[in-house]
Amino acid sequence: MLTVRKSAERGHAHHGWLDSFHSFSFASYRDPNWMGFGPLRVINEDRIEPGAGFPTHSHQDMEIVTWVLAGALRHQDSLGHGGVIRPGDVQRMRAGHGIAHSEFNASETEPVHLLQIWIEPDALGLAPGYEQIAVAPERLQNQLRLIASNDGRDGSVTIHQDAAIYAGRLAAGERVTLSLAPGRRAWLQVATGRVKLRGVPLDAGDAVAVRFESEVEIEALEASEVIGFDLP
Repeated sequence: MLTVRKSAERGHAHHGWLDSFHSFSFASYRDPNWMGFGPLRVINEDRIEPGAGFPTHSHQDMEIVTWVLAGALRHQDSLGHGGVIRPGDVQRMRAGHGIAHSEFNASETEPVHLLQIWIEPDALGLAPGYEQIAVAPERLQNQLRLIASNDGRDGSVTIHQDAAIYAGRLAAGERVTLSLAPGRRAWLQVATGRVKLRGVPLDAGDAVAVRFESEVEIEALEASEVIGFDLP
């Protein structure tokens, strides 16, 4: 069973320096039909103006994964980690029993476009932590590359939840398949471009919730980037 979540139906907040779309209820946006999908709690698509960003703030008991689509994001946290995240880099911050961090556009001239993902952990009060890896462009092209998992397999970052996140960049006409074990569900997010799923065209920002399926095939109608979630 497939349920389409159209981009225009998402929550939206525009703060001048930040233009943000919320796939699930977040901050002042509340929709009881879209509180999350399994342990997947947040997918925020953010565009941050040059030089702007989020000053230091705190999180607790959440696995936070950041995936940059264009531009560069500067990170600093209370554990002493700092650096810049660019397209192809995946960052995981484990909030655990508490962490503070800031996020700013690393450029003074270009905006940054990113997805920030929150996944509920399978245990509370964990030690906070940080991990960042770079995925080579060829390992994303015309395939779904594992970027986060519960065991760090295939060089992915580790999340404290029985879930997996995949990313792929598809040329027009290319097809990829996300296979699901019995009892699993999936969320597919179109980050950029335009794709087709079971004959249904999906634009950038659109998503599909997948239940009771063994696999889903994605066909790119133009150059596209997709994020797939394999969830309990």
